[in-house]
Amino acid sequence: MANYCEAVLDPSERQARSRSQPFLAADVGGTHARVALLRADARAGSGFEVLAYRSFLCASFSGLAELLKVFVDLEATAPVRCCVIACAGQVIGDAVVGDNLAWPVRLSQLRKACAFDDVAALNDFEALGYALDGVKASGGLLLCGPDVWGDGPALVVGPGTGLGAAVRLAGKAGGTRVLATEAGQMDFAPASALERKVLEMLASDAGHVPCERLLSGPGLLTLYVTLCALRGKVPMLASPEVVTAVARAGEDAVAVETVDLFCAVLGGFVGNLAMAFMARGGVYIAGGVLPQIKGLLQGSRFAERFLGKGRMREFLLRVPVRLIEHGRHGVVGAAHWYLDQTRRRVRPGAFEEKTVVA
Repeated sequence: MANYCEAVLDPSERQARSRSQPFLAADVGGTHARVALLRADARAGSGFEVLAYRSFLCASFSGLAELLKVFVDLEATAPVRCCVIACAGQVIGDAVVGDNLAWPVRLSQLRKACAFDDVAALNDFEALGYALDGVKASGGLLLCGPDVWGDGPALVVGPGTGLGAAVRLAGKAGGTRVLATEAGQMDFAPASALERKVLEMLASDAGHVPCERLLSGPGLLTLYVTLCALRGKVPMLASPEVVTAVARAGEDAVAVETVDLFCAVLGGFVGNLAMAFMARGGVYIAGGVLPQIKGLLQGSRFAERFLGKGRMREFLLRVPVRLIEHGRHGVVGAAHWYLDQTRRRVRPGAFEEKTVVA
């Protein structure tokens, strides 16, 4: 099940509330939670007004309820009764199921703890799919393919604490549907002798090696440690942030090799998904890892591996691939989806981000 609602409101009441009262929209990952207080834009009848927006470090809070209460205390002048959450993981019934959240999330418990009347949830990359109209308005860094906005299925994918992916299907009548996936759990398929050695080392203690094991923040560190072992080096770098910083500075050969291999494997993975979904509408890459290595990504083997699919190369040459900013769009997409449930159109607002550590 892609999304879920824990509510005590009937649909007509929810629609009335969303039109008149502020509501929360949050994008909750493994490291950061971005939260906005919004209100449907009654003047235009087709958007929302952003009343407040903040970014929090998840590790600073004991749970999502505490985090949301802090935000409401800081920003709201009246009780907030409705909330939509985009979360890393699968939304199954009342629970968000996944290994990449900082704490367990159950919507019924959240509704009770925060005194919400209505709580809804969807996958974080599903939310990004609902924000693509705003992405097109703000652009993004073109990595390969034509500088156009294609029609057809669009893929949203990215490495962060985990590896997320979703596909957006635009209907002929103007309706949009976004399908969340667990593509990050697909088997890693090596495409070189070095990658086969990496897979052999990782499989020796885990058996199944999902793509997420390599293509994520923790996965980048796993790659670094594995390459150190293969090169007979002692791993001296202890976090993915340090690995990427050292690689950018060119101060460690294994760190540079790690980032290059990471980008190459990512290109192959994204190319496979673009073929699977025939992503003529483009590929949009988000997540928390890639902004740190933007320059290295542009000069890497990403495009080579994305295009290296035999007779499908000609198709992939026509697929635009862009790097986009994640956080703001996740909140926009969550709000877009939530208000769409009440038959409203939504446009992205302007955000001024504040990072908060409790």
